This record gives sequence, structure tokens and C-alpha cells, in this order.
Amino acid sequence: MSIPSWFAAALASEPEHRDVVVAGARIASRIWGPVGAPGVVLVHGGAAHSGWWDHVAPLLTGHRVAALDLTGHGGSDRRDTYDPHLWAREVVAVAAAAELDRPVVVGHSMGGWVAVTVAAEHAADVSSVVVVDSPLNDQPPDEQRLRERRRPHRVYPTAEEAVARFRTLPPQDVVLPYVRDHVARGSLRAVDGGWTWAFDPDFFGTRLRLRDLLPRVGTPLTLLRCEHGLVSAAMATEMAGLVRGGMPVVELPDAGHHPMLDQPLALVAVLRTLLASWPPAGGPAAR
Repeated sequence: MSIPSWFAAALASEPEHRDVVVAGARIASRIWGPVGAPGVVLVHGGAAHSGWWDHVAPLLTGHRVAALDLTGHGGSDRRDTYDPHLWAREVVAVAAAAELDRPVVVGHSMGGWVAVTVAAEHAADVSSVVVVDSPLNDQPPDEQRLRERRRPHRVYPTAEEAVARFRTLPPQDVVLPYVRDHVARGSLRAVDGGWTWAFDPDFFGTRLRLRDLLPRVGTPLTLLRCEHGLVSAAMATEMAGLVRGGMPVVELPDAGHHPMLDQPLALVAVLRTLLASWPPAGGPAAR
């Protein structure tokens, strides 16, 4: 497998690992960049983990970037029940533990719902929010698919066999093979008899509706719409109309729902542009 130099260099930038406890559960996170630099928090989608950002975060140069595992995902603890209000608190707690002053919060898919919840309920703790292809559904699409096939995780005898079975939710035709391999290996945990997926198959719970959250947000919002993703142009227009003062919509050309897997450099370029154009933390919390 041919690995481009930019990807190898990004992975060579190893993050600092920090844990923080929220409501009795340990939250794992990865942090890149120096203390005092403008802050960014990256929030993964449903059934994913912080390692989905390993090749994105180091390229957001000039910033201190934290990526967390929401409870029920990655290396974080599991809960008996999952609450979007608690997930929002986890984001805020990780930002504080990473010494980020009112960071930009970037959320993908279900993580976009979490990011908007942070903006609605913890506006004083964030400067702005970027939502990456999070559609205006009653529940996140990745979660809906998992609910339909909900069952205990299969145990694979080898990590290689598990990696070969890795699939995105929802399915995506184009995935860069070297990114897929890295993300898939980070999605596993060792158990008796072999390897299985790290996320809790019961991470579902009551969800706040994005349709109800958007009108409550005063913090600046930007929507990144993936051309081949789940947010149509009409839906993006409807979402922008729900936000006080409107919401810029930026299209990622030729990107599927998971742009960090098929168009990571385009995603980085857009995030760099947004971060460079926004004022640093310390300005007004709302429009």
C-alpha cells in the first residue's frame, strides 16, 4: 500500500493523551499543538473515535487541537445510558483539560449534533462551531443504521480479519486505503478470543433534534456540505434558515459523507481557511 508523505508526516506527529472524568466516566482525548495557541476540538461521528482525526489534526497548524472519544466510543468508558447533554459536557471538559480558551468545535455527522448542543448549552465556552455533513434528520443516519442491525459485536480471531471487515456507516464508495487501514485498526479492542469493535453497540439514547437546536444557537455556525454526502443543497438552505442571522454553507467537492476518509486534504484546506478568517478566542461569545 502506497502511503503519501503528508499522511506519514501527520501520523508521525504523535499526540499527547489526556483523560478527564465527567459524571463518573473517563473520557479519553488526544491533543496536538502548543499550549496558548488558538484551540480546536474535533468531535467524531457515531461508532467512530478520535483516531479518525489523526491525519487531520496535525495539519491544522498554528492551533492546539483536541480530539476526544465520546463515552461509548474508542478508549472512553461506557455508560448505562447515553445522554446528549452529557456528551456536550464531555466536549467542554476535554477543552478545559487541554487548556483551550473558547475553542472552535468541529463535529462530523452525529458529532455535529453534539457540537451544536455545545453551542446551544455552553455558548460561553466556545467561539464558533463547524458542522460537517450532519443532516436535518430526527436522528443521525449512522445511528439509524446501527439501530436496525443492533446486536453484540462479532469477535474476529485476528486484527487483520477485523480490519478487512471494516465498513463506514452509511456506506461510502470511495475511501483512501491508507486512511481506511489506520482508522480501522484504531477502531478495535482486544477481547478474549481475538478482536472486536471498540464502540458500545448500545450507545443509543434520547437525542436532541438538530431542527430544535439550531434556532437556540447564538455562536457562529458554519456547515460543511459534502457533495456526495447526506445534506442536500435544499436541506442546507433549510438549515441555514433555522439559524439566527443565517449560516454559511461551504461545499466540499467530490466528497462523501466521511470527508476525512476520501477528501482529507480538501477538508483540511477548508478548516484552515475558516480558522484563519475567524477572530481568535477572547472576542464576543455570540453574534
